[in-house]
Amino acid sequence: MSEHYIPVAAMNRNPYMRFVWGLVALAAIMAIGSIGYKIIGGEKATWIDCIYMTFITIASIGYGEIIDLSNSPGGRVFTIFVGFAGIGVATYLLSTFTAFLLEGKINEALWRNRMEKNIHKLNQHYVLCGSGRVGRNVANELAATNRPYAIIDPDMREIETHLEKHPGTLYIHGDATDDDVLLKAHVETAAGVFAVTGDDGRNLLISITARQLNPKARIVARCHEVRNIEKLRKAGADAIVSPDFTGGMRIVSSMVRPQVVSFLDEMLRSDKNLRVEEIHIPANFESTTLGALDLHNNDYIVLALREKNAWQFNPPADAAIKSGATLVVMTNPAGRQLLEKRFHREATFD
Repeated sequence: MSEHYIPVAAMNRNPYMRFVWGLVALAAIMAIGSIGYKIIGGEKATWIDCIYMTFITIASIGYGEIIDLSNSPGGRVFTIFVGFAGIGVATYLLSTFTAFLLEGKINEALWRNRMEKNIHKLNQHYVLCGSGRVGRNVANELAATNRPYAIIDPDMREIETHLEKHPGTLYIHGDATDDDVLLKAHVETAAGVFAVTGDDGRNLLISITARQLNPKARIVARCHEVRNIEKLRKAGADAIVSPDFTGGMRIVSSMVRPQVVSFLDEMLRSDKNLRVEEIHIPANFESTTLGALDLHNNDYIVLALREKNAWQFNPPADAAIKSGATLVVMTNPAGRQLLEKRFHREATFD
């Protein structure tokens, strides 16, 4: 996704440097002119007179000569040199500054238009509403597991904080409770919506709006107050997560089952990006056994099989794999994508 977004600061770096070098050149001419006029004017000319003389020459103001050059042909030649050089540099500075402003606006409009087109192309992606501390962690996990997503947040500072580590992220600066903003994120084709702002009321409105625009999307909402959980569920959220409750459970687990927590932490930190993932069996998949699928690969390990409301942990080779079932596997992003493509290919072929 890194090609989808080009930071404006990076695009404007060259005009900025040209402007800086122009200022350096102007300062050099001011210094040379002041020293030159000090030599020409002698003891009668103060440094303020010399600096002022240089300035009015470069600025073409046209005031009278502070330092008398009527009997100094060399001084007048020197003034011509200072005038030509100073006016040239001043013109260059003005044009560079104008180009800096215009180029920044044009480039910003171009990459924003390009980013909107890339968002429009998204399908079965995730819409992340809220890019605060919780939202950024959600985004980090989506990026680590190669899942496409777009961020919506009314606070541009929060978005920019995330862009510092993930400059390729697609985003929309706006209010996710607004239908038009969600439609800009192509919510109607999204696989899921995260309502993870810091306000339960906003998450409630996001859940209602997203459910109306995409009845099939899975909606996960963040909730602080336990009393709001049922409201969010009625609003259309499929799952409600309370960071306070989850944090408390994690603290207890660290105490009573430290090795399990250590295993999960190591799994998340490993270079292989291992995760426990769900693989959904397509509706038109022809029933077969787990052994017949021959799912032996270093990229994934089958942990469980879920069919309707029944769980089968560590399923044997003769376990039936039917359409609508779900395989729970430990795998990396490449392994997950490999399995998804395989089941989709076999279902399509059948």
